[in-house]
Amino acid sequence: MAEKKDVEINSRADTIDLMHPDIRPWPVTPPPSPEEVAKVYAKRKAEDFGKWCEDNLRYEYCFGKPEALQGMRIVCVGLWRLGNKFASGLLCEAGAEVINVEPPEGDPLRQLTPFGRKEYMLESRVTGEKCGLDFIHEMRGQKSVTLNLETEEGKEIYKKLVGMSDAVIDEMPAGYMDGLGLGYRQLSKEFPRLVYCNVAVRGTWGPYKDKTSKFGQWTLEPFGGCANAFVHNTGFPQDQLPRESGGSPTRSGVWFADFVAGEQTANTVLAALYWRDELGGEGQFCEVTGAESQMDILDFDISWYMFNASIKARTGGWDPNLNQYEWNPCRDGYMMIGGQTDRLWYRIGMCIERDFPQFGRLIHEDPILKEMGGRNALEMLIKTYTLTTRWLRDINRIEAEEKLLEFEIAAGPVLFIDEVAEFHHFKYRPWVCTIDTDHYGTLLFSVPPNNFQMRTPHRVKQLGRPLGYDNYEIYMKLAGIGQTEVNELKEKGVI
Repeated sequence: MAEKKDVEINSRADTIDLMHPDIRPWPVTPPPSPEEVAKVYAKRKAEDFGKWCEDNLRYEYCFGKPEALQGMRIVCVGLWRLGNKFASGLLCEAGAEVINVEPPEGDPLRQLTPFGRKEYMLESRVTGEKCGLDFIHEMRGQKSVTLNLETEEGKEIYKKLVGMSDAVIDEMPAGYMDGLGLGYRQLSKEFPRLVYCNVAVRGTWGPYKDKTSKFGQWTLEPFGGCANAFVHNTGFPQDQLPRESGGSPTRSGVWFADFVAGEQTANTVLAALYWRDELGGEGQFCEVTGAESQMDILDFDISWYMFNASIKARTGGWDPNLNQYEWNPCRDGYMMIGGQTDRLWYRIGMCIERDFPQFGRLIHEDPILKEMGGRNALEMLIKTYTLTTRWLRDINRIEAEEKLLEFEIAAGPVLFIDEVAEFHHFKYRPWVCTIDTDHYGTLLFSVPPNNFQMRTPHRVKQLGRPLGYDNYEIYMKLAGIGQTEVNELKEKGVI
C-alpha cells in the first residue's frame, strides 16, 4: 500500500506540496471549459460582452501587462498587527516595492498558528524557518529585512531606507517611532516629500488615545471593533435584549478591523501620493484607525441613534430593512434567500407553498405581511423565517436553489471553504488559484479583486518571505552597505 501511495504522490507532484503529501490535490474537479461558458453567455444573451470582458480581464493575462505603481517604494513597519501588512500587500499587488522592516527576532505574528500547533506552520525550503499561514498570506509580494531600530546604527540605516522611498506605513504603538526620532515630525525635515501613514486602533491623539506601551493591550485589533459598536451590533436574534439586560455579542474570528483599516490605509496613501505628485508638491502625515474605519461601514446605525435616540437592536444576520433577506438552515447547511419587493416576496411564497402549503396560508393571508412596511417588524421576521426554515429543513441546498431559481428569485447556498475552492465559477475566473512559491511550495490563495482591470491589473507574484531574507539585497542596493558590513551588523544585533 505504501508503494502505491508513493506512486500516486509522484504522479501528482505538480499539484501537491511534497512537504504535506496527504493534502488532496486542487482542483478535485476541473473548471468548466470555455465552450461550456460560451453556452451560458448565449443563454443570457451576452455573447459579445461576456467574451470581450473575459478576453480583457482574465487573471492569466495580467503578468504581461504593466503595473500602475511600478517604480514606487514603500517602507512598512509594525508588530502584532495585520493592517499594515494588508495595506502593503494591496500596494504590492499594484506594482509597488514594499520593504517590511522587522526586529531581528521577527514579528511575533510569524509564530501565530491555529491552536498553537507548530505542525500547521509552513517550513521554508530555503532557510528551514517555520512561519504561520496568517503571516505568509498577508506578506504578499513584500520583502523582509531585519533591523534593530533601538540602536543608533539601526536608526541611521532606517533613515537611508526611508530616504529612498515614497511612503511609510507605520503600525507600531502610538508614538513609538516618534520616540525613537523616526516619526514623521523628524523624518519630514530631511525628506519633505515623504508620505507617512500611521495605522492605529483608536488614534494617536484624543482623550482615549492608543496606549504607547510597546506591546500594550490597546494596540490589539479586537478593541477597535469593541470601541465602535461593531461587536455589539452582531449576535443572534434570541439575544436581543436591552443593553442593561445583557445579551451576547459576537465578534468576527477574522481580524476584521485590521483588514478594513488596511484597505483604507492603501487608499489614503495613494491619495496623498497623488496630491504630492500632481498638486501640492510635498508629503504629509496621515492617520487611519481600525475603530473609525470599521465604524464607517456600520450602515445607518449612528444616524438612527440621532434620529430617534434608539440603539439598533441586535438582529444577527437579519436585516431590519428587509424581510426574506437572510440565510436559513436547511438539510445540509444554510441557504440565502433575498427578496423584499412585492414581486419577489410573493414569488418566494409561491415557491415554498408548492411543497409546504401552510406557508401560503400563514404568510400570504396575514394582513400585516401584505404590507411591505409591516413585514420588517421583529415579530414578522420571526414568523417568516421560522416558516421558511420549516420548508428548508427537508431539502438540501442544491434542491432549494433549483426550486427558487425556477421562480426567478435571488438565492444561493452558504458555501463551506472547500466548496468555495471547488466552485466552478471561482475556478474559471479564477477567484481562487495556486501559486508556486520559492519557499513554501504550491499554495492555494485568493486572487486579488483588483486584478480585473483591463490595462494595469493587480497581481500576486510571491506569498510569504522568511525573516530577513532580503537583507543583503536591500541594504546593499538602498543603504550602500556591503556584504561584509551586513555580516558585521548581524553579529552586533543591529540586523
